[in-house]
Amino acid sequence: MKAIVIEQYGGKEQLVEKELETPAIKEDQVLVEMHATSINPIDWKVREGYMKDMLDWDFPIILGWDAAGVIAKVGSQVTNFQVGDRVFTRPATTPNGTYAEYVAVESHLVAHLPENVTFQEGAAAPLAGLTAWQCLFETAHVKQGDKVLIHAGSGGVGNYAIQLAKAAGAFVATTASWKNKELVEGLGADRFINYKEENFEEVLSDYDMVLDALGGAVQEKSFQVLKPGGHLVSITQQPSEELATKYNVEATAIFLNPKGEQLSQMADLMENGKVRSVVGHTFPFSQEGLREAHDLSETHHAKGKIVIEMK
Repeated sequence: MKAIVIEQYGGKEQLVEKELETPAIKEDQVLVEMHATSINPIDWKVREGYMKDMLDWDFPIILGWDAAGVIAKVGSQVTNFQVGDRVFTRPATTPNGTYAEYVAVESHLVAHLPENVTFQEGAAAPLAGLTAWQCLFETAHVKQGDKVLIHAGSGGVGNYAIQLAKAAGAFVATTASWKNKELVEGLGADRFINYKEENFEEVLSDYDMVLDALGGAVQEKSFQVLKPGGHLVSITQQPSEELATKYNVEATAIFLNPKGEQLSQMADLMENGKVRSVVGHTFPFSQEGLREAHDLSETHHAKGKIVIEMK
C-alpha cells in the first residue's frame, strides 16, 4: 500500500512516499480502507521530534490520527461492523498512523459514519471533536445553562467545542479574529470577542468553564473570568496550581483518550445537523500534498480543519 512516512525527525521535507505492506489485523480489529484523513498539530510536533521522549518509536513512522473510510476486513471477534460499512475513527496513538491507504484499528475505537456526512467531514472530526468532547463533558461536566468561554473558536477543536456546548444548552463566548466572526457565530457562538480589539478578561465574568487552546498569557488571564468552583481545561499546557488555588477553581490539562462510544454520540449529533465539520482546506494524498498541509497547519491560521483526500 502507499503511505507517506517519516524516516527521521525534521522539517516537512521528511514526509516521503513509500510502498509498505498492508497491515494485518488482529481478531479485535478492523481494516479501514482510507478515503480521507486530516491534519492536527500533533502530526507535525511528532515529525519535528518534539514528542520523541513521550512516543519512543522506531522509524519509519506513519503520522496521522484521524480516519474516515470503508471497512475492508473484520477480525474474528468483531460483531458490530461488517465489510463495506462507512466508518470514522481516532485510532490509538501508534507509529502506524493514517497517512496510508489502509489502517488497522481496534473496533471499540470505531464509529459508524452517518450517510449524510461525507468522508472528508468524517475525517475532520475524530481527534478535534473528541478533544472538545472530553474537555467539555468528561472534565468540566458542562450542562444546560452553563456559561462557557472557548478560545480560538475558529480552530479545529474550537469549531466542535462551540457546537457541542450549544447542543448541551450552554451559553458560549468565543475569541477569534474579526475575519472569523461570521464562522463562529454560524456555529452557535452567543458572544464573539475580537481578541485584537477586546480584552476578554475585562468583558467576561462568572463563567463556569474556559477551554484554553492557546496557553501562555491567555491561559493565565482566563482564570479571571471563572466563577468560584469553575473549570479551566487546557489542551496546550498544565495550568498553574497557584492560580487555581487563588481563584478557587479546578484547572487541568488533558491529553485525548480515543473512545469509539463518544464518537458514536458525536455521529448522532452530526446526523441530526447539530454538529458539522468545517473543512477549510483540502489537499491530495501525496508527498507534496502532505508537505503543504503541514506547512499550513504550522501557521496556526488555518480556518477549520485541514483534510487530506485519498479518494
